[in-house]
Amino acid sequence: MEVLIMAGQLILGLSILVGLHELGHLLAARMFGMRVEQYFIGFPPKVFSITRGETEYGLGAIPLGGYVKISGMIDESLDTAQMKAEPQPWEFRAKPAWQRLIVMLGGIIVNVITGIVIFVALTYINGDTYLAAKDARYGIVAHELAQQIGLKTGDRIVAINGKPHRDFNDVFSSEVLLGTNSTYTVERTGAGGAVERLTIDLPNDLVDKFSDKKSAPRFIEPIMPFEIGVVSKDMPAAKAGLKPGDRIVSINGRPTQYFHEVQQAVSVNKGRTIALGVQRGTQNLNLNMTVTPEGTIGFYPKSLLPVTKVQYTLGESITRGTERAFGVVYDNIKGFGKIFRGEVSASKALSGPIGIAQNLFGGVWKWDRFWFVTGLLSMALAFMNALPIPALDGGHSVLLLYEMVSGRKPSDRFLEAAQKVGMVILLGLMAFAIFNDVFKAVF
Repeated sequence: MEVLIMAGQLILGLSILVGLHELGHLLAARMFGMRVEQYFIGFPPKVFSITRGETEYGLGAIPLGGYVKISGMIDESLDTAQMKAEPQPWEFRAKPAWQRLIVMLGGIIVNVITGIVIFVALTYINGDTYLAAKDARYGIVAHELAQQIGLKTGDRIVAINGKPHRDFNDVFSSEVLLGTNSTYTVERTGAGGAVERLTIDLPNDLVDKFSDKKSAPRFIEPIMPFEIGVVSKDMPAAKAGLKPGDRIVSINGRPTQYFHEVQQAVSVNKGRTIALGVQRGTQNLNLNMTVTPEGTIGFYPKSLLPVTKVQYTLGESITRGTERAFGVVYDNIKGFGKIFRGEVSASKALSGPIGIAQNLFGGVWKWDRFWFVTGLLSMALAFMNALPIPALDGGHSVLLLYEMVSGRKPSDRFLEAAQKVGMVILLGLMAFAIFNDVFKAVF
């Protein structure tokens, strides 16, 4: 069922974005009197189509893209026969270069607008809910990856790159993971109670380690006092009588106060029976249960750390939402820089449709997350299409800018060759991304 939910979200998100992207091309072409022959969401084989006026509208069976066929334009169809005839007034090639450039940029512009609208709407509706850095007062749990760079459980991160931070999750921000020579400033309490301040240098390839599915969730988390939130049915905790609102105060006689202490005590007792000391209101209970072979007992914690909630006005949401939308583009640029500098492995950093469905959408349909990921993908799609690769909008735009500056139009033969080269590059990248997704999922 989770697979169907992931696939459904991916297909719906991509269909919306591709449909709007191609609509941007169509509207721009119509604005300048160009004839649009086809508007399709999805690639062939054709599932359905209907003709209205001069345009055939349809759906393709492969929901990984779409296209608009504009008369007199060298595109994916490689319709060279049409290009041999004399240009007609309604054709793309008969229009001035500046009009053709606007048509090529139409899809990118619509995707940018879509991304901004989504981020502004989410910011206005949901505001921000976060754990303030000052409220992570008990310090951090440093897992193996964090320990490798010099952090310890109990450290308090008080600054990032020398500056105080507002949100605890800023420790995972793109400024840190995609930046260069980033640092944490931590306060560490020594054996005698003295507090020392240290600077921890972060390796420039830290984000590469985050791309490893085994390491990604094991870095830093706040030390968290908690109570029982949700108890999973048919698991040891439920069978033993653990209930929401309970507090686990000891395991096998050893006091526990924080969630990571409970996790550690349970994980080292896989398959064994453990005794939980539980506080339920004014009652103190002892519950015995057998830990699963995976090292769990079956409950979700409810954090007792205070949460900060901020609501924004419409004006504030427009500013903040726009910043977040363009932050996606900026992060993509920094990410590619990491890849080109060899600080990040392309096989770990790049994902295709399978990776996007698994890592971003997830197996539970949550509308807030769906629209957030769709907004993120809209900005990423705009960025990728703007790259100067033949067959992409950016590649076409570069050639049109050359024509506008030089006054010389590239020959149709050159444009056809560039389109073929671009299609080979894109198909190769798509094949690599899909194979990479399968490899990472299996291994």
